[in-house]
Amino acid sequence: MDFTPTEEQEAARELAGRIFADLAGPERLRAAGTGTDAELWKALCAAGLPGSVEETGLLGLVLLLEEQGRTTAQVPFAASCVYGILAVARHGTEEQRARLLPGLRDGTTVMTGALPAPGTVTPLGGGRLGGVVEWVPWLRDATHVLVPDEDRVLWLVRAEDAAAVEPVELTAPWAAARLVLDGAPAERLGRADATAHDDVLAAARIAFAGLQAGVCAGSLARAVAYTSVREQFGRPLSTHQAVQLRAADAHMDTEAIRVTAYEAAWRFDEGLDAGGAALTAAWWASEAGKRVVHAGQHLHGGMGADLDHPVHRHFLWGRQLDAYLGAGTELLAELGDLLAKGDLS
Repeated sequence: MDFTPTEEQEAARELAGRIFADLAGPERLRAAGTGTDAELWKALCAAGLPGSVEETGLLGLVLLLEEQGRTTAQVPFAASCVYGILAVARHGTEEQRARLLPGLRDGTTVMTGALPAPGTVTPLGGGRLGGVVEWVPWLRDATHVLVPDEDRVLWLVRAEDAAAVEPVELTAPWAAARLVLDGAPAERLGRADATAHDDVLAAARIAFAGLQAGVCAGSLARAVAYTSVREQFGRPLSTHQAVQLRAADAHMDTEAIRVTAYEAAWRFDEGLDAGGAALTAAWWASEAGKRVVHAGQHLHGGMGADLDHPVHRHFLWGRQLDAYLGAGTELLAELGDLLAKGDLS
C-alpha cells in the first residue's frame, strides 16, 4: 500500500491549490451566494483538472478535493467527477463515453447524482422514470443527473427533461434542488446493475470523504492562525494547554479522515474490494469531521459565532458532509452488516 502521489497527481494538486487560493477567497464566496462560482469552474476546466481524473484516478480526485475543501470553493467538482467522469468512464457504453466525456472534461456538461435514493424512483417502462428525490446537490447548475431506481439500476436524466427542478437550501450552499421525475425520459447507464450502483456509491463516499478532509484542514488552519495572534491574559491563546489539546485532537481526527480516504481510494484504483474501506472513510468523515469543525468554531471564541466569519463556512460544510451519503450511525450499521456476513475486506 503506497499513498505517495505520482508526479501527475502532485502536479494536478498543486495547480488546483493555486487556482482555489486565487479564486476562492472569502469575498468571492460571499458574492456567489448559494450557486456555483462560474468563473472558478471555468478556470478549473480550462486547466484540465476535471479531465485529469481519468488519468490520476480516484486517489487523484481525492487530492484535488482536499484543495477545494480547504477553501470551501463553490463548484460541483466532486459531483461532476464522481457521478459523471468516473461513472461514465467505468460503466457507460462506448457511445455514452464518446458523447458525454468531452463535455464533462471541459465543464459544458455538469453531472450530479441522486444517491442514495432507495425506494423513491420507479422505472415506468419505455425509458421513463417516476418518483421524487427530495434534494440533490448542485442540481440547479447541472445538465444531467445520475439517478438510481428502486432496483439500484442507474439512469441518466437530463435536467431539462425532469418534470420539475425545485430549488431547496441546505446547510451548506450546494445549489441543491428537489428532483421531480413524473415520467421523465431517461437512459440506462451502460448495462448498469446493482454492482455498478455499489461501485459508484463507494467512489462517491470516498470522494466526499476527501472533500471533508480538506474542509477540516482548512478549519483547523484558520483556528491555528487565529489563536496564534489572539491574546488572553497577556499571552496568545495558542500557548494555553486547553487550546493546544483541542487543536491536537482536531489534527489527529483530520489525519484519520485523510488516511482512510487515501486507503479507500487506493484500493478502488487498484481494483480491490473497496466497499468496506469506503464505509470506513465515510464514517470517519462523518463522525470525526463534525468534531473538527465544531472545534474550529469553538477555538475562535466569540468570533466563531459570527455567521459571516470564514470559519463558519467550514462549519456548515462539515455538518453537511456529516449527513451526506449516510450519517455516522447509518454507516456503522452497514459496516456491522458486512462484518456479520464476513464480507469486510
